[in-house]
Amino acid sequence: MELDDAYANGAYIAAAEDYPPRWAASAQDFRNSLRDRARLDIPYGEGPRHRFDLFLPEGSPKGVFVFVHGGYWMAFDKNSWSHLARGAVSQGWAVAMPSYDLCPDVRIADITRQITAAVARIAEEVSGPIALAGHSAGGHLVARMLDKALLAPEVGERIKTVIPISPLSDLRPLLRTSMNQKFKMDSAAAIAESPVDMQDRYEAEVTVWVGGEERPAFLDQAVWLTEAWEADHVIALGKHHFNVIDPLADPESDLIALIVN
Repeated sequence: MELDDAYANGAYIAAAEDYPPRWAASAQDFRNSLRDRARLDIPYGEGPRHRFDLFLPEGSPKGVFVFVHGGYWMAFDKNSWSHLARGAVSQGWAVAMPSYDLCPDVRIADITRQITAAVARIAEEVSGPIALAGHSAGGHLVARMLDKALLAPEVGERIKTVIPISPLSDLRPLLRTSMNQKFKMDSAAAIAESPVDMQDRYEAEVTVWVGGEERPAFLDQAVWLTEAWEADHVIALGKHHFNVIDPLADPESDLIALIVN
């Protein structure tokens, strides 16, 4: 369809097919390295994918960082991203990573509700401030968590930082992609799920983070959210859609500094 190429990422990244197995292997290595500080498959709902992993620092956590994975709401689960907890865990934060059901089995609005339930459950496990970051479709999902119609105030008001990384912030263009055969959105659903149209939001420090080598559509999506929310905007030079998340694994990165400070 009209915008299929605009929202294609892998076709424009060298050796794109090598990234998923590398992510999965790094994630497994990190889980193994934490031993009993990795609490796996904690339920937040009834479904088999309604689970999150919790990675704990040495000593009492300073807060909890929730990372929500991407994949156009159609791919992946929590098990491919554990290594991205290394940065925040090393800085004394707990890190939680949920899975969720995927389209076309559910709609995007259903996934938003699942992540809402996951964040609420994670908040019960770890006290203190909450930081949220998500990549691509996950960037959409963490931005949605500031909607006051979703999380109860006792959780929503604990959110101090939200970092949508290469987010999908306006879903209306996706109506003009073949992916919408799985999303099954109409215009009303796309508007209802678009962070750019959210008005009544919890207060938090929001930084929209995007790679400088991303597809133009994702650069646009980042600008749209930045302008709609008057948020901070970081363009990570030299980063594309698949490696823009790498700094989460680095305890000394600028991205981790936004989360833990």
